[in-house]
Amino acid sequence: MKTKYVIILLTILIVSSVAASAVYIHYFSHFDDANFTHGEVFFGVTFSLNTTSEAKQLIDRVKNFTNLLVITTWELCARNDNGTALNEVCEYAANAKLHFMVYFSFISQVAYPWHRGWLENAAERFGEYFLGVYFYDEPGGKLIDTGEWRGTKPEVSSYSEVAEWYVNSVGYSPSMQILKYMNIRVFTADYALYWFDYLGGYDCVFVEFGWNHSRVQHIALGRGAANVQGKDWGVIITWTYNHPPYLEDGTRLYEDLVTAYKAGAKYIVVFNYPRINEYGILTDEHFTAMENFWNLINSPRPSVEKVRGQVAYVLPKDYGWGMRSPDDKIWGIWPPDELSPKIWEDMNKLIAEYGLKLDIIYEDPRFNFKTKYTKIYLWNSTNLRRN
Repeated sequence: MKTKYVIILLTILIVSSVAASAVYIHYFSHFDDANFTHGEVFFGVTFSLNTTSEAKQLIDRVKNFTNLLVITTWELCARNDNGTALNEVCEYAANAKLHFMVYFSFISQVAYPWHRGWLENAAERFGEYFLGVYFYDEPGGKLIDTGEWRGTKPEVSSYSEVAEWYVNSVGYSPSMQILKYMNIRVFTADYALYWFDYLGGYDCVFVEFGWNHSRVQHIALGRGAANVQGKDWGVIITWTYNHPPYLEDGTRLYEDLVTAYKAGAKYIVVFNYPRINEYGILTDEHFTAMENFWNLINSPRPSVEKVRGQVAYVLPKDYGWGMRSPDDKIWGIWPPDELSPKIWEDMNKLIAEYGLKLDIIYEDPRFNFKTKYTKIYLWNSTNLRRN
């Protein structure tokens, strides 16, 4: 009998060991799988000109290789005509099978009395094609560059105080509160402070690809914030130059589109302003690049391997550094501090080692990020060893 029980005990231990090993392997292979999917990708352009006829012309040009229109024109979105012109463009986009979002910078019964009623009816009127509101623009970047948000400068003495002020200023603004009450998804684009944009209530932030900014770094910051906080993220490809032609050429545009898709962006947008031709700033080479990209991602078996964030670099809590250069401001108020050189060096070292596998996140007890990554590096690690 003793021999029998020994055999049974050994069998249980062996099975348990194999099962535990399988869980361990599955856990890590989950993160190492490059061929993951994110469901539908929304890809398109912004419309920032003035008239309904210009909008229809752009829609006709792109409708066969996009599925998204971001209506950012002030003329249509703020015109005091009870939304008649905006409705015309939205209906035209929906009939072309384009999803859309509209730009509102201020939802007020006094300044724009038709906005709230328009929003109350948008979902019923346009169905799945109405995605939400693009609210304000570059809130974090503006704070970094000017030290203020919507004309208000914070009276603070610490990083945590300004973080709380910024998050509350965004999240408890009357317009944001109205959008949240109405259960409307809220979008914006930014080039800094993505983490705090999400804390302020944004459902999706578009990381800006522009100028000479590091695409990999901004993906790491934007995707990392969305990943840990359970939000969506996207990319908007904006100006390379502050003068015509403004946008990069078709070859580089295609490369940026593929990079955004490869990194897992759910929304990919090409910024199209100002007007230098009948469509805005987009030329035939840009449209060709966009069509080629559309064909790539909609082929039965896309030849692009997607890369998820597998490695995290964790910044100090409330450390609102712009991080575009070693000399960038912290919260738009303070110059780089004694931590900045180390963080800059560590970040670039990790980008060089891990590329698109890197996410950059923040210490925050409200979020458990430890199970999301296979490797985690803390800002105060002395030699970037695994934690």
